[in-house]
Amino acid sequence: MSKRIFDTARQLAGSKQAWVAAVCLSLLVTLPFLHGQRGGRGGYGNSQVGIPTWEVDPEFKNDVFTFARVQYSSYGGRGSWGRGGGRRGGGGWATDYPDAELNLAYRLQQMTSMKVSPEPVVVTLEQEDLEDYPFLYIVEAGRLSFQENEVPALREYLLNGGFVMFDDFWGEAEWSNVLYEIQRVFPDRELIDLPIEHPIFHTVFDLKEKPQVPSINHAVNMRGSGITWEREDAKTVHYRGIFDDKNRLMVLICQNTDLGDGWEREGESEWYFREFAEKKAYPMGINIIFYVMTH
Repeated sequence: MSKRIFDTARQLAGSKQAWVAAVCLSLLVTLPFLHGQRGGRGGYGNSQVGIPTWEVDPEFKNDVFTFARVQYSSYGGRGSWGRGGGRRGGGGWATDYPDAELNLAYRLQQMTSMKVSPEPVVVTLEQEDLEDYPFLYIVEAGRLSFQENEVPALREYLLNGGFVMFDDFWGEAEWSNVLYEIQRVFPDRELIDLPIEHPIFHTVFDLKEKPQVPSINHAVNMRGSGITWEREDAKTVHYRGIFDDKNRLMVLICQNTDLGDGWEREGESEWYFREFAEKKAYPMGINIIFYVMTH
C-alpha cells in the first residue's frame, strides 16, 4: 500500500476494533433518528432543497472520508449501447451525480462516528493526487471503456493500496463488457463471486441476502410484483471481488444492482426510501466503505 493511501486509511480507521465498536454504538443511537427523518436532505419529492452541510476541522481536513467518483472519457463499451458521455441525465460517469454521493456522505455523517467530507470529488485515473483517495466509484460500469493510458494508471493505483467499486449495470451483455475491461487491468488475477458469508455483508449491518436495488422508476413500475431485477438475464445479483497478494480487496464489482440510485433518489418516494434506500442501498454502501477502510 502506498504511503499516502496507507496514511489516509489508517487515519480514518484508527484502532480497527475500537472504531468499528464505536460506529456500531453510534448506529444504535442514530438509527431511530434515521427512521424519523423523511427524505434526508430535502424531504420526499424535494431532494434538491435544504442540503445540510457541516464543518471539517481544518487541522484534520485530510483525515476524513471523501467520496471520489471517477470521470471516464469513453462511454459505450464494446456493444451498441447508448451514446453521449458523462452528463447528468445522459448516462456515463455522471449518472446519479451529485445527489448519490451527497446523500451517502450525509448518511455516513449522520449515522456513524466516521468523519466525512461534505464535499465529494470527481477524479480522473491519471491525476497526480489520485492516491489521496483510497475509495473510487465507477457508475454505469457496463458501458465504460477505459482509454489505453487509464489501464496502467488504475492498475498501479490498486496495487499501491487503492480500491474501486463498479456499480449500476445489468444483464449478461454489460457484464461481458465489465469483465473485458477489468481483465485489461488484471489479466491474471482471479475474479471471485463473494458469498453472503463474506464479512463485507456483515461489517456494520448484518445483511441476510445480497441486496439488489433497482432504479426508482423500475421499482415503482414493478411495485407489488416482487421483481427487483431490471432485465430477465439480471435476476441474480453478484458482488465480485479481486484481491491483491495479501488478500486485500482491491476491486468490487456490483452486478445487477444500482446502489447509487438508492442513494440519489431517496427523497422522491417514501416507499422507495423505506424499501430500497434504507434497507439495502445505505446498509450495503456503509458496509463496503467500512470494510475497505478497515481491512
